[in-house]
Amino acid sequence: MTALSPAALDQLFNNARTFNKFTDQALSDEQLQAIYDLAKMAPTAFNASPARFVFVRSEEAKKRLIPLMMEGNQAKSMAAPVTVIVAYDSNFQEHLPTLFPAMDVKGMFDANPAMTETTAFRNGSLTGAYFIMAVRALGLDAGAMSGFDNTAVDKEFFPDGRFKSNFLINIGHGDASGNYPRSPRLSFDEAAQIL
Repeated sequence: MTALSPAALDQLFNNARTFNKFTDQALSDEQLQAIYDLAKMAPTAFNASPARFVFVRSEEAKKRLIPLMMEGNQAKSMAAPVTVIVAYDSNFQEHLPTLFPAMDVKGMFDANPAMTETTAFRNGSLTGAYFIMAVRALGLDAGAMSGFDNTAVDKEFFPDGRFKSNFLINIGHGDASGNYPRSPRLSFDEAAQIL
């Protein structure tokens, strides 16, 4: 492999921002599928792929989601072209015989609900982070949020209880006028060590 160009690194990391405001340019089904098709390639334990995504785009669907969010997230999410519910499948191991044919690990998760929950949440979160990178890689912008009522979202969108909401992401073509000034980051010495 070779390193990405400085321009690509800027798009993915250095110049990328959490957007609070978006243009009214719509996102197509093809764009949403392209984001997923990149994000699904993210590494997960045993290729478990527990992340699930609900693309909330229609006005009707937004009206179901918006009241379940903190007030500060409501208007910007209503105006965003798409709000994505990033969730995880609490019974992801059902797919392991197909997703990880190298060995039989389904029973290991069936026998250990605590490990199943931890694996689903951790690996679903990991894929959600890659989802943000996929959005940026495709020339779009993202604004992740955790200010919402998980229990209410799960009841409204996942009434059978199998999927669990994790966080939300507004996606679209960002309008930088809604961005906060760039916040500082911790230095290497403050956040990391080499042993």
